Parts: sequence; structure tokens; C-alpha cells
Amino acid sequence: MSFLSNLLSAVTSALRPRTRSAGPAPRPGRPSTDSPGRHGADRTVEVEPRSIGKVRMTYAPNRDGDPDPGEVVWTWVPFEENDGQGKDRPTLVVAAESTDTVLVVQLTSKDHDGQSEFVAVGAGDWDGQHRPSWVNVERVLRVHPGGMRREAASLGKPEFDHVAARLRARYGWS
Repeated sequence: MSFLSNLLSAVTSALRPRTRSAGPAPRPGRPSTDSPGRHGADRTVEVEPRSIGKVRMTYAPNRDGDPDPGEVVWTWVPFEENDGQGKDRPTLVVAAESTDTVLVVQLTSKDHDGQSEFVAVGAGDWDGQHRPSWVNVERVLRVHPGGMRREAASLGKPEFDHVAARLRARYGWS
């Protein structure tokens, strides 16, 4: 009779409605309601690159959990429409600011070959499918350490230097 009791208990448990106190974890690239960087003092914001002031870009990745120049970090990125919507995306840290924030540019796996505002950076561990990626040098964002969801990987120095050269040429940064 023990077998039948266990079977009945398992079936009853499987059919019982389940409740969750928290929603599922956000999936990369999907809209999210509670992703770090979306709200409050740590929210990720788009900045006007020409009005930031002096920006010094130095390749300095350090897998310590903090966002460092040369690293790809995931954060909530607002849509270009600035309508309060956005999604969790990979971004490349290009510079550290004196306020403990970092400047980042958005990565995408959508092919932008031949478009001047995009720089090809190849494939890396920031993308689970290891697809080629591009950096959008037209959108610069400010990320707070508390707004970063995770540190994903480091971009190679030659690729970082190529992105930095494009940003220097475009915005006069050093």
C-alpha cells in the first residue's frame, strides 16, 4: 500500500496549483520589470557623448565583479524612444568616471556590417551562441555598479582599441 500512497501523493502534488513569491529570472534580451539598472539611483541612462567632458579610455579588465573598461557587462538598457521601456543587454565598458559610474556602449548580434555607427567586435562569451557582435558607438550610456546585472567577459585588447579609436574620432575623447 506504500507504493500506492506515494503515487497518489506525487499525482496530487503535481496537480496542485503552484504559487511563486517572485517572478522568473529575466532572460537575456527580453523585456524585464526588475532588472538592475532599470529604476532608482542605479538606473542606466543614455548620455550625450559630446557634453560629458573629458573621457579617458584605458583597457583595464579585471574579473572582480565590478565593471571595468574592456569588459562586457549586462545591464538594463532603455530603448532609444526613452519611453521607460528597455531590456537586459550586453554592453562594453569603455571608460570609468570619477563618480564610480562607467560609460558603456551597447552590443548587438544583429548584423550591422557596413554601417558607420557600428564597430564589429567579433564573437565572445557574452553571447551564449557565440554570434558575431557589433558595438553601437552612437549610443553612450552611464551605468552604476549597482545597475550592472553581471560581468560576462572581456573584449580582446585589439577589438577594444578599435572601438576606442572610433569613439575618440567621433567625440574627441582621449
